[in-house]
Amino acid sequence: MDFSLLVFGDDGWGDEMLRGALMTMAVAVCSYLLGIVFGVFFASLKLSRLVALRSIADVYTTVVRGIPELLVIYLVFFGGGALLRSIASGLFGYDGYIDLPLFVTGMLCIGLSAGAFSTEVIRGAVLAVPVGQIEAAKAIGMSASKRFWRILVPQVARFALPGLGNVWQLTLKETSLISVIGLVEIMRTAGVASGSTKEPFTFYLLAAFLYLGLTSISNRGFLRAEVWASKGVRYS
Repeated sequence: MDFSLLVFGDDGWGDEMLRGALMTMAVAVCSYLLGIVFGVFFASLKLSRLVALRSIADVYTTVVRGIPELLVIYLVFFGGGALLRSIASGLFGYDGYIDLPLFVTGMLCIGLSAGAFSTEVIRGAVLAVPVGQIEAAKAIGMSASKRFWRILVPQVARFALPGLGNVWQLTLKETSLISVIGLVEIMRTAGVASGSTKEPFTFYLLAAFLYLGLTSISNRGFLRAEVWASKGVRYS
């Protein structure tokens, strides 16, 4: 191993790896938040009384969780641009080349995957809320909006946080797959650096430590969030 290759500046790749780590975090955070939005939306469909809405959510979670994430990336990468060009041609008569930005492509791909898993986590958390608490709130005349914000949301957050923490870890690690489309994150930077210096072990080992550091720090954050969400809860 040649650690001199990891210094910052023109003589090393330290600053490039740091920028790759920042890009990884940016994609992971945006994808995770997008996944939460997808999760809340499709979880509400799964909990709907309408069969058609439940079927739509079932198709989404089944398809996204049933095919490899790398395949999802390829489908969005190649299909997204084609869809945009088709829309531009049909609506505006524009026949030029249009493609999705790499960051948006990566965020959408990872967000779709995170959303499918978040859907099941949030659905399970909603079902875990004791029905008696909702009935008691109705009995004392609490409005639907108050029941939602004071009873349902805090309870769902407490039950869902452990599962959503796992979804975050999965999302963070899946960002490594978007290196195949050319987005310069940790794995892409490590690959370019290893090819340039002929020291693959050095840079892939550094990449492993960067991922381990990011996941460890974020895991501590989720553990603290779980403790905060469980304030006042008595365990028998």
